[in-house]
Amino acid sequence: MIYTVNRSSVSYGETIGILLLENFVPFIPGDTANATTYRYPVRFQRVPGLSVERIFNHDLSMYQILKEKAVSLYEEGVKAITGDCGFMAVYQKQLAADMDIPVFLSSLLQIPFMLSIIGGTDSISIITANSRSLTSDLLENLDVTEKMRSRIHIVGLEDCREFVEAVFEEKGTLDSEKVEKCVVEHSLTAVRDCPSTKAILLECSLLPPYAHRVAEATGLPVFDYITMIDYVHDALIKRRYTGHM
Repeated sequence: MIYTVNRSSVSYGETIGILLLENFVPFIPGDTANATTYRYPVRFQRVPGLSVERIFNHDLSMYQILKEKAVSLYEEGVKAITGDCGFMAVYQKQLAADMDIPVFLSSLLQIPFMLSIIGGTDSISIITANSRSLTSDLLENLDVTEKMRSRIHIVGLEDCREFVEAVFEEKGTLDSEKVEKCVVEHSLTAVRDCPSTKAILLECSLLPPYAHRVAEATGLPVFDYITMIDYVHDALIKRRYTGHM
């Protein structure tokens, strides 16, 4: 086999490129921004200036910088581009149109799929970093229709003090046990307040480390950033099957 050099790349084999907020938080194993989360290599690229405050305010003025970093990942050889904040949904349609490879910036892209695998009168609950920023306009940008939105129950983590201090205020530390307890409690509250909930989506890229405990506590399927990234990766890099009959 003859291989061809990519002069824009200093390394090879990273199928997924991940655009990161400029957010200074300890990214623990399971977090979208921790390389050990994945069973395959990934490549990261920070978007300078794209802060938590800007993304919560749906700041469209950051698009050009985000696009430049996405193009850089593409030139370095990645085959698809994702993000590390569900609110990057505000850039999803434009970046997908501007790139020649798959773009799946937001964990919220999983909503139509989740709704399609449960009963037509059943609901999903979304545990989000900021419920005030998870607006109808944001969901519409992902083609989540009004009918779909009527089957979505949203619970925010704004009252989780440890989460707010670590992520919003960037205090420099994160107590994972406290955050896990809060995420599980909010998930149970979501199921209690919306009994038709048949699946849970953890919007924030910092929440996948707690997905297993949410699943254990609720007994429901739990979707997050990593379920989405794994799904797209496995569509791009197909497994060679071996076995016997």
